[in-house]
Amino acid sequence: MIAVTAALVGFFAFVIMRVTTPQMTTLFTDLSVEDSSSIIKDLERQAIQFELRNEGTIIMVPKDKVTRLRMKLAEGGLPKGGGVGYEVFDKSDALGTTSFVQNINHLRALEGELARTIRAIDRIQAARVHLVLPERPLFSREAPEPSASIVVRVRGALEAQQIRAIRHLVASAVNGLKPQRVSIVDEAGQLLADGAATDPEQALGDERRTTFEKRMRKQVEDIVSSVVGSGRARVQLSADFDFNKITQTSDKFDPEGRVLRSTQTREESSMTADNNGQVTVNNELPGNQQNNGVAAKDQSKKTEETNNYEISRTTKTEVTEAGRVNRISVAVLVDGIYSKNDKGELAYQDRTKEQLDRIATLVRSAIGFDQKRGDQVEVVNLRFADAPSTAPIAEPSGFLGMLQFTKDDVMYFVELGVMMLLGLVVLFMVIRPLVKRILASDEVAAAISGVLSGPAASDEAAPAAGQALLPGGAASAIDVATIQGQVHAQSVHRVGELAERNPNETVAIIRQWLTEPAK
Repeated sequence: MIAVTAALVGFFAFVIMRVTTPQMTTLFTDLSVEDSSSIIKDLERQAIQFELRNEGTIIMVPKDKVTRLRMKLAEGGLPKGGGVGYEVFDKSDALGTTSFVQNINHLRALEGELARTIRAIDRIQAARVHLVLPERPLFSREAPEPSASIVVRVRGALEAQQIRAIRHLVASAVNGLKPQRVSIVDEAGQLLADGAATDPEQALGDERRTTFEKRMRKQVEDIVSSVVGSGRARVQLSADFDFNKITQTSDKFDPEGRVLRSTQTREESSMTADNNGQVTVNNELPGNQQNNGVAAKDQSKKTEETNNYEISRTTKTEVTEAGRVNRISVAVLVDGIYSKNDKGELAYQDRTKEQLDRIATLVRSAIGFDQKRGDQVEVVNLRFADAPSTAPIAEPSGFLGMLQFTKDDVMYFVELGVMMLLGLVVLFMVIRPLVKRILASDEVAAAISGVLSGPAASDEAAPAAGQALLPGGAASAIDVATIQGQVHAQSVHRVGELAERNPNETVAIIRQWLTEPAK
């Protein structure tokens, strides 16, 4: 009895403690040792219950206090992220530090702030940044270029766009740093960005082509899936890009569009006289007069006119940027139609040619089909290897739809149900049989006591009964005796049955009687 009672008390105490224990949820994850110790010290100071998991990197607190705790810890600057940021200058004495120490602290702070910013990106669990900021040597015209190296721990794999974003983020935060001088390595030692001096154009072109193909493939999948059903279409798209940059200049002249630009006129006249070949001073003097008579003269006149016309001219310069789409090829594979037959089984049926033509028309419109460019679109109907799943389960609506239970709530109710079930099992399998045995022992004791005290009671009651009898009560007295004999016989028989079913209790009762003093 003592063991069973202790077990029951312990069991119900466990159930009560488990039910009254607050539901725990995650406060912070992926904590460093320094942050974890600081947060635990703060929680102990506030007398708040907490749990540590995964060697202290995860801290669990009651669900109803998690929001307030996060705001309270953020007010105190926790968690710090495992690195030193600009708070390194909060408690420093500027008067007692040298310029070298100040430069080192500035470098540490810059590296810590960049690491915190990088960790804010999706899929990145931890990051560490190393910056190399060389000083310009004396008597040197050229300063060495700064560089950076980043080590990240990621969940899954980073996309090319995310890697490029990290490089530009770090380069923009450091003065004089170029994105090409930033190298990135993951926790497995895989080189994500080589940090070469020149960024290869081919990598940029591949990223642009991949982005274009992904966007076009999603558009085609969305429009085809809306017709054939979700998951019943496969789309492959390939785009041929031309990454050559072309600059073309052309001049065009219009002979009909003449415009007079300038006119130049020149007139010349000359006159000569016949002096009979005499050369004298008088003849050479200006304004000389000859009185010898009129001499023979020779006159000439010349006129020139020059007209300049401007012919209309058109100069056209065309610059074709890199990344032109030369051709797009699309392959679309669609599943057939499934319907239930008379037996209730799924029966496959091919799609008609008319349906495939309509799907091909939709695909051409989605990709901007150009026949002159050489685009190709192929839509093929084949049966998929995996059969379609059953009809989706309808989401609960009405009152059930308003009960937006989370996973934690469901697990909490399941735990309560299990505890209640265990309580009922203990109640019916342990407590009930125990109570029945106790009641049976009391009944055996009462029956034996009644049998042993029955004759004495009958003898005491006999005179009273005899006095109460009527004059013709001889027959009635005989009947009463007979009835009392039957009652005693039944009591003795019942006591025998109880003694056979409960021998231990019977022996214990008889021993108790033997030890009692005689009256």
